[in-house]
Amino acid sequence: MDVPLLAWLGLAAGIAVLVVLDLFVLHRGHHRVSLREAAIGTIGWTLLGVAFTGVVALIGTGHDATAYLTGFLLEKTLSLDNVAVFAVLFTAFAVPELLRSRLLSIGVLAALALRIVFIAAGLAVLNAVHAVLYVFGALLILTAVRMLVKRNEHAPRSADSRALRLLGRVVPLTPEYDGDHYFTKRRTESGRLRRHATPMVAAIVAVAAADVVFAVDSIPAVFGVTTVPFLVVSANAFAVLGLRPTYFLLAGAMDRFVHLQTGLAIVLIGVGAKMLLEDVVHIPVWVNLVFVVVVISVSILTSLRTTRKAAEKEPQRRPTVAAKP
Repeated sequence: MDVPLLAWLGLAAGIAVLVVLDLFVLHRGHHRVSLREAAIGTIGWTLLGVAFTGVVALIGTGHDATAYLTGFLLEKTLSLDNVAVFAVLFTAFAVPELLRSRLLSIGVLAALALRIVFIAAGLAVLNAVHAVLYVFGALLILTAVRMLVKRNEHAPRSADSRALRLLGRVVPLTPEYDGDHYFTKRRTESGRLRRHATPMVAAIVAVAAADVVFAVDSIPAVFGVTTVPFLVVSANAFAVLGLRPTYFLLAGAMDRFVHLQTGLAIVLIGVGAKMLLEDVVHIPVWVNLVFVVVVISVSILTSLRTTRKAAEKEPQRRPTVAAKP
């Protein structure tokens, strides 16, 4: 796909405008995000990402548009795992609800920046050494196996704890929040005032560390669909920009998607196998699109069905009647 410079400039400007609009205009200040607001935001960002398929079709071909849409849906689905881990981290650090929106803004910016860096590095390595494609394929399959073994577990990864230990060596941490401040002053045992980092800083470090882990996991996945830089960057950008409303919409309901991680693992195994067989069997990109949509749809529908049946089987609690004396 031959992408003109004007298209790259338009993509960069569009992403910048959307970031400013989402993080600093639509969600300015501290407020409780309603379910309605989260639903509208999630649907809006998803439709915007899907609509960009038309832009890709105008710039390139139908094949390029299908590749972008497949990559976007794949990254959008993988971002649900980000939502689950963010929810665990916010609970672990007891982040007040009104401050979670700010942390999500920082998390989105960090995820976007990190993914662009990893995309550039990954594409450079792929162009230099084609055999790295097999390494990425094997990495995806290993990630899928890990997800199957530890499915329905969303504990923070080891990178989070290492980052927090490193932070503790740089600046003292205090267990109490001080409003929305990142740092506060506390008296030491000697009576001197010393700057301490609040749990806000610790939560930001944990979220950034989680973003690094997710970037390492998800970037090879989109390489299994396409290695065109314009398509990879745009698919990741539109998938990440919708993380904030998706969190407020699904964070409290992630336990209902009991088969989602299994579906994600199956998708990653399929993409990883395609990368390993790239030089042996050519799989059309539309097959990838159908595969991703079918597997994820089935995993979501079966999850909702399973949790509904489990709820129906639970014995209804009846009020106990005290025995008459």
